[in-house]
Order: sequence, then C-alpha cells, then structure tokens
Amino acid sequence: MTAHRTALDGGRWHLNHGPIDIIAEAHGDPVEVAVAHEHVWRRFSTLLDELVAELPLLRQPVGSDCALRGPVARRMWDACVPFRAGFITPMAAVAGAVAQELIACFHRPGIERAWVNNGGDIALHLAPGYSARVGLFADLARFDLRDQGPVTTDGQFEIIAEMPVRGVATSGWRGRSFSLGIADSVTVLAATAAEADAAATVVANAVDVDDPGIHRLPASECKDDSDLGDIPVTTKVEALAPAQVRRALDAGVARAETLQRHGLIWSAVLVCQGQWRVVQPLSSQASVTSQQIAGSGVVDAVGSVFA
Repeated sequence: MTAHRTALDGGRWHLNHGPIDIIAEAHGDPVEVAVAHEHVWRRFSTLLDELVAELPLLRQPVGSDCALRGPVARRMWDACVPFRAGFITPMAAVAGAVAQELIACFHRPGIERAWVNNGGDIALHLAPGYSARVGLFADLARFDLRDQGPVTTDGQFEIIAEMPVRGVATSGWRGRSFSLGIADSVTVLAATAAEADAAATVVANAVDVDDPGIHRLPASECKDDSDLGDIPVTTKVEALAPAQVRRALDAGVARAETLQRHGLIWSAVLVCQGQWRVVQPLSSQASVTSQQIAGSGVVDAVGSVFA
C-alpha cells in the first residue's frame, strides 16, 4: 500500500493512503504555499504506518494512563480522555487528529489560511484577520458522486480567526464510522480537529430514543476489526414519529450543552429526519444562525466546501 497525491484545480491537493483520504488547500504567498504543501506530503507519507504500528492499543478503551508513543496517537488519546467515563477508544478522534497533524505544516509566515479536510473532519489555519466559510449540505444519503455540477449548499457558516475554533467534525449513523445513535449528522466546532472529532462522536451517540424502527447489530458483525467489539451500532433507521425525533434531538442537545459548559466544544448543529437543532456559541460571535440554515431545515457537514 503506497501513499498517492494528485494535484486538483484551485491549487488543492488530494492525498490518499489506504483509509486516509485528504483534500488540502492553502492561500497566501505562492512560494510559501508550495513549500507547505511539500511538507504536508512528506508528513502524510509516514502517518499510516505510524498509526498501524500502534493499532492494537488505539483500539483499546481510553483509561487513566497513555501507553501510546506517536504524536498523532497521543493526540487521539488526549482528545478522548474527557469522555472516558463512557466507552470510547482513541479511534473516535483518528480522522481529526490526522488532519490536525497536517495543518501544522501551514503554520508558517506567508500562509493566510489553509484547511485539511479528512473525509469531512477538518483542521483549519487562519492568520489574523482571515476567515473560512464552510458550506453545509443536507442528507448524506442523497449526495451523488456522479453529479458533476456545483454543490448546492443548504446553509453556510463562517469561522473567523478571532474565534477559538480550528476544528470542524461530523458524525452520524450514515457516515464512514459506526454510531450508537440515530442522528443523520452532528457537526461540532471545537478548538482542534481532534477534539471536534471525539465530541461529534459522543454527541451523535447521544441522539437516540427507544423505537422499534431503529435497527442495530453488534459492531463486530458489521466489521470484523471494529474497535467497538460487540457493542450494538445503528444500521437502519425507519421513518420515526416527529415526537420521537424531537426526543432524540433533545437528548443530543443536552449532551452537547454539557460539553459546551465544560469548554469542550464551541457550537454544534444536530440533524435527524428533517429536524435540526443549533447549539449556539456562548459568546456573541455566532458561528451558525437559524437564518443561515432555515432554507432547508437540515444540514450536514460531510463533504464541506470552502470559500
């Protein structure tokens, strides 16, 4: 298995190595941008082997002591420590932690802004005075990769350099990873990509309700090497009564607000079967407003676009 990189339009790069799939983009001095992209490629080429070397430990529940050695592995563990009272492994933060490792290559003079998007889990670099606008689109199930036209977003939010946000992550039962809940998507903004990744997993797990229309199987039956073992994960969600969806979202919002009070997230958007909730920032700098997403009522940050 070999790492690959492909130049895309707009100065973007696509990096792929096994399960890691990255889109990286930067703006600023052309020479510094080119140098930074080269550093990203060199660092990316070594990441998968480092993680595979510690995979048995990364699949173990987070405990009181960290035996991991690599910087990305330890970042995964650190991001999950606040949630160790429940069941969580460092793998809950793997995509965000990888994105966060690579965004560090853009922390250099001459780079105005940059982002590393690892399958929807995003790390940002913003120099003072700069911002990034994230486009959100609804319902991953309706996204068709065969559609060659421009992506029509259902809403947008802007992250400015003065906000304490450098990570955006999404989790849900329709995503790449397993979920214990029924959210179509939970998008979290946090201080770092690894922290956003872990928190999105936890909040998405909390969006849940008892209903015979929710189908689950042990994770081990869905994927033989899952770090979740025999824990039941959501495999199908039938159309639920609107009141049931509201109860599930209420549970997720309660969890998100608890994390927010403890300083673990900045804000969040929760979506389930056409209903959505926004957990607004505690400060006056709102990252998402109901007016921005009221056009469709549903949002999903998987496959976010930037401007």
